[in-house]
Amino acid sequence: MSNTAMFSSPAPRLRLAARIGAAVFGGYAFTWGFIAAGAALMFKAGMDFHDAEFLSSALGLLVFLTAFLWTFATRRLVLAWAMLAGGGALLAGVASLVQASIV
Repeated sequence: MSNTAMFSSPAPRLRLAARIGAAVFGGYAFTWGFIAAGAALMFKAGMDFHDAEFLSSALGLLVFLTAFLWTFATRRLVLAWAMLAGGGALLAGVASLVQASIV
């Protein structure tokens, strides 16, 4: 067995499964945070709640599509996970803070 075979990356199917998982679950987490933060910020800015909810959900579809496609376009899967999961957590935190300031 050569040295390159011992230190090669995981099987292509495992890498693909990890990238699909990042695209679906990480994209969902990021989109959920985006929708929550967007609805809270728009409501706080004076928009009617249902209008803010609908607009942020409609924009969320585009955000999910962008995040999904970006996950397959990026070279580093770790970066994709960090950006999507970390960004989703950050946006959810912003939404929580804004919602707490409204009530």
